[in-house]
Amino acid sequence: AGMLNWNAINQNAETLIKSFDIRARGAGDAVKRLSGGNIQKVVLAREFTNGADFLLIDQPTRGVDIGAQEAIHDEIMRQRAAGRAILLISVQLDELAALADRILVMFNGRIMGEVAGDEADEERIGMMMAGVAVPEFAAETAS
Repeated sequence: AGMLNWNAINQNAETLIKSFDIRARGAGDAVKRLSGGNIQKVVLAREFTNGADFLLIDQPTRGVDIGAQEAIHDEIMRQRAAGRAILLISVQLDELAALADRILVMFNGRIMGEVAGDEADEERIGMMMAGVAVPEFAAETAS
């Protein structure tokens, strides 16, 4: 007697549970009863399937196990390959290096420098994180 098609809703939920390896007994499980990592996967499943052209992803693998991290990274790369623009915020340099085309480092609300993802260097990025400007970046932004 409603406008919701519960069969379709449950079928979609079951598909997402399988696709994102969410450890739940089924579509009827309350999200609040899942582990932190599985709750994170539920949020990612919802956001990755909403059809948006742009994704802002903040700390996508915080608190999840290694297997879940790999699955999340794989899905981020699939989304990128599908043409979605992604702004990834992370404190994990290895995550940024693996996923990012380019890394911008901020300190005190100011961009201190930019590094290509495949050229990520802990020392250089660490200096920028401490507020030390990288000379070549400063020259590029001045012109």
